[in-house]
Amino acid sequence: MSFVVKKAIQDYAKKKNLQVSGDFYGAVDKKIEMMLDAAAKRTSENKRKTLKGYDL
Repeated sequence: MSFVVKKAIQDYAKKKNLQVSGDFYGAVDKKIEMMLDAAAKRTSENKRKTLKGYDL
């Protein structure tokens, strides 16, 4: 599953005068998935079904 919009990352990199390698997108997706898993666990442990900003 992809969580990132490649074009948004490319636009950001362009503003910073950088380029993006092909493997970067997968690495970002993996980081996001890890963050979401941790937030989901915290949400469940608190007996909620709604992810909230402070779960991150």
